[in-house]
Amino acid sequence: MARKTYSEEFRRQAVDLYLHTPGATFKAIASDLGISRGTLQNWVYAQHPPRPRRPSQERECLSQDRPSGGRPGRRTGRTPKARDRTRHPAPGGQVFRRGDELVNRFQFVADHRHTFEVKRLCEVIGLARSSFYAWLKATPARAARRVADLAPAERIRTLQDPDQGGDAAYGAPRITADLNEGAAEDARINHKKVARLMPEHDLAGIRLRRRVRTTTSDQSERKHPDLLGRDFTAHNIGEKHVGDITYLPLADGRNLYLATVIDLCSRKLAGWALADHMRTDLVIDALRAASRERGSLDGAVFHSDHGSVYTSRAYRQVCAEPGVVQSMGAIGLSADNAAAESFNATLKRETLAGEAVYANEAVLRRTVFRWAHRYNTRRRHSHCGNVSPNDFEASRASTMAIAA
Repeated sequence: MARKTYSEEFRRQAVDLYLHTPGATFKAIASDLGISRGTLQNWVYAQHPPRPRRPSQERECLSQDRPSGGRPGRRTGRTPKARDRTRHPAPGGQVFRRGDELVNRFQFVADHRHTFEVKRLCEVIGLARSSFYAWLKATPARAARRVADLAPAERIRTLQDPDQGGDAAYGAPRITADLNEGAAEDARINHKKVARLMPEHDLAGIRLRRRVRTTTSDQSERKHPDLLGRDFTAHNIGEKHVGDITYLPLADGRNLYLATVIDLCSRKLAGWALADHMRTDLVIDALRAASRERGSLDGAVFHSDHGSVYTSRAYRQVCAEPGVVQSMGAIGLSADNAAAESFNATLKRETLAGEAVYANEAVLRRTVFRWAHRYNTRRRHSHCGNVSPNDFEASRASTMAIAA
């Protein structure tokens, strides 16, 4: 749901994110944060007025405050040489790189058929001559397919490039949804083809490392019943929520901690808070952020683990204020809060991008700020039918309005 007003803190973080993201554009940052390009541009120019020169120099003036170097924490896993190979694949090399034993044998016979008899070569390495000649006959078709694959492969590479508004964490299912969005029926691409193209062209979503204990159960505090029973679905928006605390490691050995409140109907990150501690204030701030976002949490269920911050008297009082009903899984069973655990793993996998730690606290805070908003506004979620949580909620609201 679109925001009508923005806090000064949100504006400050948005401007800071833009100024310290190398290669960022107003359009890309604004899209991730769910605001208009013009709004972000006005905020930036209010703090850093452009020089009264050529329009082309506006970005240059702003970029002077940015640190040099590439995007922190981002690793594509592809060297420039590898990328050149994907754009201009060598026919013979492609065959051997696939690692298919049978195809390798066919290629071996093709490479040596002018030196030795094909019949003898096939006998030695255990091939049927008819199979070899069928493979050889199909060589032009394979070459044509490799050429035809270059265009969709480049589109996939663009969709994974954050500097062009893409997402480096996207794998085949979400890339397929992006490629097919708005495409004509005869131009749609099958997810199996995308899954084949990505490894062939050294393209892959970001994959995951160490764990830090963030749940300290307090046996002396009051407990609450499990109202979910591992059923992480909800029929109505705002009906059921889950939450947890996860650590985010820094290069200097410290951790920051993120507390979340996630709507189980749309998987929207309704509220979150980031701090350098795991005190009760952290989860209270996340719940209050969710209450501000939703307007009201009266009657909503909030499910968590048995962490001492969730069983504390202070947290129970804060839940009682808006009418939140607490729910808890069994002690020591992470599966009882699997939806929150899955969210935590996704966040760290996609923001760390293969690295073990975040470079520093400022980078971490900017990265989480951008990802958390992008998660709601743009990131496709399989639970929502491969649309973003905000789009899912908007579609649900539209459907209910028509039904009414």
